[in-house]
Amino acid sequence: MKVAPSLLSCDFAKMGEETARIDKAGADMIHLDVMDGHFVPNLTIGPAIVKAVRPYTKLPFDVHLMIEHPLEYIDAFADAGADIITFHVECADDPDKTIERIKSRGILPGIVIKPKTPACAVFPYLDKVYMVLVMTVEPGFGGQSFMLDMMPKVTEIKAEIQKRGLDVLIEADGGISEQTVGETVKAGVDIVVSGTGVFKANDPAKAIAFLQNAV
Repeated sequence: MKVAPSLLSCDFAKMGEETARIDKAGADMIHLDVMDGHFVPNLTIGPAIVKAVRPYTKLPFDVHLMIEHPLEYIDAFADAGADIITFHVECADDPDKTIERIKSRGILPGIVIKPKTPACAVFPYLDKVYMVLVMTVEPGFGGQSFMLDMMPKVTEIKAEIQKRGLDVLIEADGGISEQTVGETVKAGVDIVVSGTGVFKANDPAKAIAFLQNAV
Protein backbone atom coordinates (compact mmCIF):
# COMPACT_ATOMS: atom_id res chain seq x y z
CA MET A 1 0.00 0.00 0.00
CA LYS A 2 1.28 3.46 -0.90
CA VAL A 3 0.57 6.37 1.43
CA ALA A 4 -0.07 9.95 0.33
CA PRO A 5 -0.37 12.23 3.37
CA SER A 6 -2.64 15.20 2.71
CA LEU A 7 -1.21 18.64 3.36
CA LEU A 8 -4.75 19.78 4.15
CA SER A 9 -4.05 18.58 7.71
CA CYS A 10 -0.60 20.14 8.10
CA ASP A 11 0.35 23.37 9.86
CA PHE A 12 -0.26 25.89 7.06
CA ALA A 13 2.16 28.34 8.65
CA LYS A 14 4.96 25.80 8.07
CA MET A 15 3.93 24.01 4.88
CA GLY A 16 7.44 23.62 3.54
CA GLU A 17 8.80 22.23 6.79
CA GLU A 18 5.73 19.99 7.17
CA THR A 19 6.28 18.60 3.67
CA ALA A 20 9.92 17.82 4.48
CA ARG A 21 8.89 16.24 7.80
CA ILE A 22 6.44 13.86 6.14
CA ASP A 23 8.98 13.02 3.43
CA LYS A 24 11.47 12.06 6.13
CA ALA A 25 8.76 10.01 7.86
CA GLY A 26 8.54 7.71 4.82
CA ALA A 27 5.61 8.94 2.72
CA ASP A 28 5.32 7.64 -0.85
CA MET A 29 3.87 10.85 -2.27
CA ILE A 30 2.36 14.14 -1.12
CA HIS A 31 -1.35 14.80 -1.61
CA LEU A 32 -2.40 18.41 -2.24
CA ASP A 33 -6.08 19.32 -2.06
CA VAL A 34 -7.14 22.23 -4.28
CA MET A 35 -10.63 23.67 -3.65
CA ASP A 36 -12.28 26.62 -5.36
CA GLY A 37 -15.20 27.44 -3.05
CA HIS A 38 -17.66 26.58 -5.85
CA PHE A 39 -17.29 22.88 -6.65
CA VAL A 40 -16.86 22.22 -2.92
CA PRO A 41 -17.70 24.56 -0.01
CA ASN A 42 -14.15 25.43 0.94
CA LEU A 43 -11.10 27.32 -0.33
CA THR A 44 -7.58 25.96 0.03
CA ILE A 45 -4.39 26.30 -1.94
CA GLY A 46 -3.51 27.34 -5.50
CA PRO A 47 -0.56 26.89 -7.87
CA ALA A 48 1.60 29.43 -5.99
CA ILE A 49 1.51 27.33 -2.82
CA VAL A 50 2.25 24.12 -4.73
CA LYS A 51 5.25 25.84 -6.31
CA ALA A 52 6.40 27.16 -2.93
CA VAL A 53 6.49 23.72 -1.26
CA ARG A 54 7.89 21.89 -4.30
CA PRO A 55 11.58 22.45 -3.31
CA TYR A 56 11.06 20.75 0.07
CA THR A 57 10.72 17.22 -1.33
CA LYS A 58 11.41 15.09 -4.38
CA LEU A 59 8.36 12.91 -3.70
CA PRO A 60 5.63 12.91 -6.36
CA PHE A 61 3.01 15.64 -5.93
CA ASP A 62 -0.49 14.14 -6.16
CA VAL A 63 -2.65 17.20 -6.88
CA HIS A 64 -6.40 16.72 -6.37
CA LEU A 65 -8.43 19.41 -8.14
CA MET A 66 -11.81 19.88 -6.45
CA ILE A 67 -12.71 22.69 -8.83
CA GLU A 68 -15.48 23.41 -11.33
CA HIS A 69 -13.20 24.07 -14.33
CA PRO A 70 -9.98 22.03 -13.96
CA LEU A 71 -9.12 22.36 -17.64
CA GLU A 72 -8.33 26.06 -17.14
CA TYR A 73 -5.75 25.30 -14.46
CA ILE A 74 -3.83 22.27 -15.76
CA ASP A 75 -0.96 24.38 -17.10
CA ALA A 76 -0.64 26.37 -13.88
CA PHE A 77 -0.40 23.26 -11.71
CA ALA A 78 1.91 21.57 -14.20
CA ASP A 79 4.23 24.57 -14.05
CA ALA A 80 4.02 24.52 -10.24
CA GLY A 81 5.39 20.98 -10.05
CA ALA A 82 2.49 18.51 -10.10
CA ASP A 83 3.35 14.91 -11.01
CA ILE A 84 -0.21 13.54 -10.88
CA ILE A 85 -3.35 15.62 -11.43
CA THR A 86 -6.74 14.20 -10.54
CA PHE A 87 -10.03 15.92 -11.30
CA HIS A 88 -13.68 15.11 -10.68
CA VAL A 89 -15.87 13.34 -13.19
CA GLU A 90 -18.67 15.57 -11.86
CA CYS A 91 -16.92 18.83 -12.88
CA ALA A 92 -18.14 21.14 -15.66
CA ASP A 93 -15.30 20.38 -18.12
CA ASP A 94 -15.12 17.56 -20.64
CA PRO A 95 -13.21 14.67 -19.02
CA ASP A 96 -11.58 13.52 -22.27
CA LYS A 97 -10.24 17.00 -23.04
CA THR A 98 -9.03 17.39 -19.46
CA ILE A 99 -7.22 14.05 -19.53
CA GLU A 100 -5.62 14.94 -22.88
CA ARG A 101 -4.42 18.28 -21.51
CA ILE A 102 -2.90 16.65 -18.44
CA LYS A 103 -1.10 14.08 -20.58
CA SER A 104 0.14 16.78 -22.97
CA ARG A 105 2.10 18.24 -20.05
CA GLY A 106 3.77 14.92 -19.27
CA ILE A 107 1.72 14.47 -16.11
CA LEU A 108 -0.18 11.37 -14.96
CA PRO A 109 -3.97 11.87 -15.09
CA GLY A 110 -6.48 10.63 -12.57
CA ILE A 111 -10.24 10.86 -12.25
CA VAL A 112 -12.21 11.26 -9.02
CA ILE A 113 -15.74 10.35 -7.93
CA LYS A 114 -17.75 11.72 -5.03
CA PRO A 115 -19.63 9.39 -2.66
CA LYS A 116 -22.99 9.80 -4.43
CA THR A 117 -21.56 9.12 -7.91
CA PRO A 118 -21.85 5.50 -9.14
CA ALA A 119 -18.74 3.52 -10.02
CA CYS A 120 -19.79 3.20 -13.66
CA ALA A 121 -19.29 6.95 -14.15
CA VAL A 122 -15.53 6.41 -14.46
CA PHE A 123 -15.68 3.32 -16.66
CA PRO A 124 -15.45 5.27 -19.98
CA TYR A 125 -12.11 6.73 -18.86
CA LEU A 126 -10.37 3.73 -17.31
CA ASP A 127 -8.19 3.09 -20.35
CA LYS A 128 -7.01 6.73 -20.34
CA VAL A 129 -6.04 7.38 -16.71
CA TYR A 130 -3.26 6.43 -14.32
CA MET A 131 -5.58 6.14 -11.34
CA VAL A 132 -9.11 6.48 -10.02
CA LEU A 133 -9.63 8.32 -6.74
CA VAL A 134 -12.67 7.20 -4.76
CA MET A 135 -13.74 9.73 -2.14
CA THR A 136 -14.54 8.07 1.19
CA VAL A 137 -15.90 11.34 2.61
CA GLU A 138 -17.81 14.22 1.03
CA PRO A 139 -15.04 16.43 -0.44
CA GLY A 140 -14.43 19.83 1.07
CA PHE A 141 -13.12 19.47 4.60
CA GLY A 142 -10.55 17.33 6.41
CA GLY A 143 -11.17 15.34 9.58
CA GLN A 144 -14.40 13.63 8.44
CA SER A 145 -15.40 10.05 9.24
CA PHE A 146 -14.59 7.23 6.81
CA MET A 147 -17.57 6.02 4.75
CA LEU A 148 -17.39 2.23 4.79
CA ASP A 149 -20.20 1.99 2.23
CA MET A 150 -17.80 3.31 -0.44
CA MET A 151 -15.83 0.05 -0.42
CA PRO A 152 -18.22 -1.85 -2.74
CA LYS A 153 -17.62 0.95 -5.25
CA VAL A 154 -13.88 0.35 -5.01
CA THR A 155 -14.42 -3.37 -5.54
CA GLU A 156 -16.62 -2.71 -8.57
CA ILE A 157 -14.04 -0.42 -10.19
CA LYS A 158 -11.23 -2.87 -9.40
CA ALA A 159 -13.18 -5.69 -11.04
CA GLU A 160 -13.71 -3.62 -14.20
CA ILE A 161 -10.02 -2.72 -14.34
CA GLN A 162 -9.03 -6.39 -14.04
CA LYS A 163 -11.68 -7.51 -16.51
CA ARG A 164 -10.16 -5.20 -19.13
CA GLY A 165 -6.58 -6.10 -18.23
CA LEU A 166 -5.71 -2.50 -17.42
CA ASP A 167 -2.94 -1.20 -15.17
CA VAL A 168 -4.88 1.46 -13.28
CA LEU A 169 -4.41 2.23 -9.60
CA ILE A 170 -7.20 2.97 -7.12
CA GLU A 171 -6.73 5.64 -4.49
CA ALA A 172 -9.04 6.27 -1.52
CA ASP A 173 -9.29 9.59 0.31
CA GLY A 174 -11.13 10.52 3.47
CA GLY A 175 -11.11 9.37 7.08
CA ILE A 176 -8.39 6.77 6.53
CA SER A 177 -6.45 5.84 9.65
CA GLU A 178 -5.07 2.79 11.44
CA GLN A 179 -8.64 1.88 12.36
CA THR A 180 -10.07 2.02 8.83
CA VAL A 181 -7.21 1.16 6.46
CA GLY A 182 -7.89 -2.57 6.69
CA GLU A 183 -11.21 -2.09 4.91
CA THR A 184 -9.48 -0.32 2.03
CA VAL A 185 -7.01 -3.18 1.67
CA LYS A 186 -9.83 -5.74 1.51
CA ALA A 187 -11.61 -3.71 -1.18
CA GLY A 188 -8.50 -3.45 -3.39
CA VAL A 189 -7.21 0.09 -2.82
CA ASP A 190 -3.60 0.70 -3.93
CA ILE A 191 -2.97 4.20 -2.49
CA VAL A 192 -4.46 5.76 0.62
CA VAL A 193 -4.64 9.47 1.36
CA SER A 194 -4.39 10.22 5.07
CA GLY A 195 -4.41 13.70 6.55
CA THR A 196 -5.11 13.82 10.27
CA GLY A 197 -4.13 10.14 10.56
CA VAL A 198 -0.54 11.10 9.70
CA PHE A 199 -0.05 14.78 10.47
CA LYS A 200 -1.73 14.62 13.86
CA ALA A 201 -0.08 11.33 14.87
CA ASN A 202 2.40 11.33 17.76
CA ASP A 203 4.80 9.45 15.49
CA PRO A 204 4.09 10.14 11.78
CA ALA A 205 6.72 7.61 10.65
CA LYS A 206 5.04 4.87 12.66
CA ALA A 207 1.61 5.90 11.33
CA ILE A 208 2.82 5.84 7.72
CA ALA A 209 4.53 2.47 8.16
CA PHE A 210 1.36 1.00 9.67
CA LEU A 211 -0.70 2.13 6.66
CA GLN A 212 1.91 0.92 4.18
CA ASN A 213 1.98 -2.53 5.74
CA ALA A 214 -1.75 -2.91 6.40
CA VAL A 215 -3.13 -6.32 5.45
